Amino acid sequence: MTDGLKHIKFNNKNHPKSYFEVVRIEELLTRELDHDICKHHIVNFNIILFIVEGEGYHTIDFTDFPCQQGTVLLIRKDQIHKFFKNPGIKGYLLIFTEEFIVSHLNELEALKAFQLFNELLSFPKIELQPDQEDFSNFASLVRQIESEYKYKDEYSIGITRSVLHVVITKLFRIKSQNGQLFSEKKKHLEEFLTFQEMVERKCFHNKKVLYYAREMGCSTKTLNKIVQAVVNKPAKTFIDEIAILQIKRLLISTNKPIKEIAYTVGFEDSANFFKYFKKYAGTTPEVFRQAHQ
Repeated sequence: MTDGLKHIKFNNKNHPKSYFEVVRIEELLTRELDHDICKHHIVNFNIILFIVEGEGYHTIDFTDFPCQQGTVLLIRKDQIHKFFKNPGIKGYLLIFTEEFIVSHLNELEALKAFQLFNELLSFPKIELQPDQEDFSNFASLVRQIESEYKYKDEYSIGITRSVLHVVITKLFRIKSQNGQLFSEKKKHLEEFLTFQEMVERKCFHNKKVLYYAREMGCSTKTLNKIVQAVVNKPAKTFIDEIAILQIKRLLISTNKPIKEIAYTVGFEDSANFFKYFKKYAGTTPEVFRQAHQ
């Protein structure tokens, strides 16, 4: 096994301070890079992937998503993904960092953007029908971004940022209209997002509902009510789902022995770790690691 998973950092040599880049998929697949994009890798930026021609697959966090003309995939920072070299597939990658969001958008719009990319709140795939207005309008905006990105005068970065803001807002609208996104006015959403951030940061340290309820200053009953209202599942189930996903990422991002990983993720007894992982992942840690090398 190779020594660790490739971590891809944002590196726009032409516009390093723009926190943004646009790349054609077909061009990226022919680039000579220091890593194989058709193998699992992790990114420290957000991606909007838009297919304008052809069909194939793209993997996000170990799930293969079929892609075709009109597919939009939203990839969040720190997710693991990989490309497939699908003949004839064409499209765009709109790449941007969290710095872009917080520096360019106001607080409410930034919250919407982060919510849009939150795969725990909404499905990361949107299908735009090629024969409908949403597709043609979206494609036109993406082409405008590409045009401004290439123009490179004193105004181009500002225009690019503004059009990308429109793109994000349009996707937010489409998801909302399709019932794929929680309204920012939804009760308990703010508390849920606080809980989610805490679990993503501390799930290896503690996997008990009582711990997080105390950290948030509420009862376990209240915390369960919050989580149930937003994602329709108990708090414990949500904690375990995040923990398993992060364990999966750790298993393929390092060549450390399974016993050492068990200790890292909060299990002193590796046998209990095996039982926990198999219960939620349906396979053993070794088999999962081998399948995703």
